[in-house]
Amino acid sequence: MEVHVKRFQELTPDELYGIMKLRVDVFVVEQHCLSPELDGRDQDAIHVWISDEDEVIAYLLVLDKGVEHEAYHAIGRVLTSKERRSEGLGKRIMDEGIRVLQENYGEVPIYLEAQVYAEGFYKKSGFSRISDEFILDGIPHYKMLRKV
Repeated sequence: MEVHVKRFQELTPDELYGIMKLRVDVFVVEQHCLSPELDGRDQDAIHVWISDEDEVIAYLLVLDKGVEHEAYHAIGRVLTSKERRSEGLGKRIMDEGIRVLQENYGEVPIYLEAQVYAEGFYKKSGFSRISDEFILDGIPHYKMLRKV
């Protein structure tokens, strides 16, 4: 397994295809979420993923301040492939995302919007809920923040 960290402009066509395929497989097909997966945020993000034999198996975005939230840098699109979920890849990709964000921006608060069922997962990485439940793309979410 290999960890990759690239800005959008650095991605090869094959890397971008692998990332988008996994995102569509999980968010659109598996979760039946009919929202625009291509939302204009990818170009302003650092893409962090884990691959195994050239297949993207875990992924997230590190977003510049102002892209997801006006006051905070953020992590978004956290996912692992359905077939590899029992391998601890979720924690590993979150650890990598936090590391990448801190390397690029220092010790700053980190914002994310978590699906309600995953709140406990994000709490293990130091995030706390900062909102009531809200609906995003038909799915219940919480706004969460990891303080410095």
